[in-house]
Amino acid sequence: MQFKWNYQQSTPEKRQAAKELAEKIGMSTIMAELLIERGIKTESAAKRFFRPMLNELIDPFLMNDMDVAVDRLNDAMGRKERIMVYGDYDVDGCTAVALVYKFLQQFYSNIDYYIPNREGEGYGVSRQGIDYAAETGVKLIIVLDCGIKAIDEIAYAKQKGIDFIICDHHEPDEELPPAVAILNAKRRDSSYPFKHLCGCGVGFKLMQAFAKNNGIPFARLIPLLDFCAVSIAADLVPVEGENRILAFHGLKQLNISPSTGLKAIIDICGLTGRELTMSDIVFKIGPRINASGRMMNGREAVELLVERDLQKALTMATRINEYNEQRKDVDKQMTEEANDIVERLESQQHMPSIVLYDEGWKKGVVGIVASRLTEIYYRPTVVLTIIDGMASGSARSVAGFDVYDAIKSCRDLLENFGGHTYAVGLTLKQQNIPEFRRRFQEYVNSHILPEQQQQTLDIDMELDFHDITKRLMSELKRLAPHGPGNEKPLFLTRNVYDYGTSKVVGRHQEHIKLELVDSKSPVVMNGIAFGQSAAARYIKSKRSFNIVYTIEENTYKRGEVQLQIEDIQPSETDN
Repeated sequence: MQFKWNYQQSTPEKRQAAKELAEKIGMSTIMAELLIERGIKTESAAKRFFRPMLNELIDPFLMNDMDVAVDRLNDAMGRKERIMVYGDYDVDGCTAVALVYKFLQQFYSNIDYYIPNREGEGYGVSRQGIDYAAETGVKLIIVLDCGIKAIDEIAYAKQKGIDFIICDHHEPDEELPPAVAILNAKRRDSSYPFKHLCGCGVGFKLMQAFAKNNGIPFARLIPLLDFCAVSIAADLVPVEGENRILAFHGLKQLNISPSTGLKAIIDICGLTGRELTMSDIVFKIGPRINASGRMMNGREAVELLVERDLQKALTMATRINEYNEQRKDVDKQMTEEANDIVERLESQQHMPSIVLYDEGWKKGVVGIVASRLTEIYYRPTVVLTIIDGMASGSARSVAGFDVYDAIKSCRDLLENFGGHTYAVGLTLKQQNIPEFRRRFQEYVNSHILPEQQQQTLDIDMELDFHDITKRLMSELKRLAPHGPGNEKPLFLTRNVYDYGTSKVVGRHQEHIKLELVDSKSPVVMNGIAFGQSAAARYIKSKRSFNIVYTIEENTYKRGEVQLQIEDIQPSETDN
């Protein structure tokens, strides 16, 4: 992947503003300029950013239908009705179910949870799930991270005397399901000030409202915030506004006193004893929770997340870890097969999007394969598998392109679909695939912009190696938690050289461990460039090059600075 580097030099005005802010907050001008880039321009705004407060969470009753939802939940408890907590089989759905179930279970025992089977029931609310609810005497279903498009299914449930409270964050259609209450800040009539909660976040707001209405101290909700942090990180929602507050305090909970199930996953991942970050959730914790729903059934993940006994939880976590290893093997095989198809098909190579399908592909892994192909080719990608004449799968997108709108433009060919800007699930009849491919690719071709067809690195600042100190690394940690809307700062250093000791590392010799110097100081800087071994020959040629990187703490040498290098390009003087 050849990245385009997007960098604008700082202006004298910005440098002066940074100098003044730095003096007020007692930090470096580098840190102050990064804050200003993020729209944080005053001392008070910086303090609020560094110390997000739980009392700054938005009043949950500002969300449409929240009062109705709480009243219906109270009525169900008062009448001793059976309640089911129903959720999607991914990380967001499983953590949402675990959070709501664990909280309500403290006050009410006639409650169950349900996760649909990906292979047998598919995404969202299923008739099979509703039939199970009816058979077990359920009168109220709280559905999390799905449901906003389940018009027919919820009408079916209504005929069986079952009410629904929907807690979703996906894009709604103009027609909404006949639920008692629909909690979704993306409703067209929504007045809720923050639009980007994840499914677990919406579930948390319902529990916050329930607690407030029933005089339950907010402190009873704090132990469940680790689920919010896991969900926010794994679902890649913006880490700003209310999500920053939930993620900040959720990470704190995850590090200090995680729930038993999450502690078991942390132990199995080998993360015990180190400070956990959003990256640890994205690359270690989240995939293991997801693996349950991808390879077997998401219910196992919820069973682990609500487990109170550590030994039982460790046994469950070990099993889920095995699912993750199986998922990796399937993922690798399917990605290689998909890659071969793209390389073979001339039409796919020259289109600005990719649509692939195969009857042998595992339904639970097509979303990961779509993500992999998007990374490799940097194009909006749809990957489908076929079961009994129906094609189902996932779409993934590139920065700035709304794949939800692209899928929506083909809705007359689809049985159902749902999602958001960068990720969509869809189902259609096998015979509709050729026409879907044609129209999807036509839509992408006419709507995608040239700048959306090349991956860009947005560089925050240019530094020399003598600027990179332990103090700066310590300051940068305060920008966390990171994610969309608050990415780790990217830095540029020009004209660096191999110190003579850089080498290719990794099981497949795919990474480079670097020791670098620049022309302005005697500092020798350590770095790691993952998956960039192709640049090793140039680096060892003693010619200068430019690097873009984030500043990290060395995992193996606490307190030591290490650069994580995102891209390497020859210096202009060498071109």
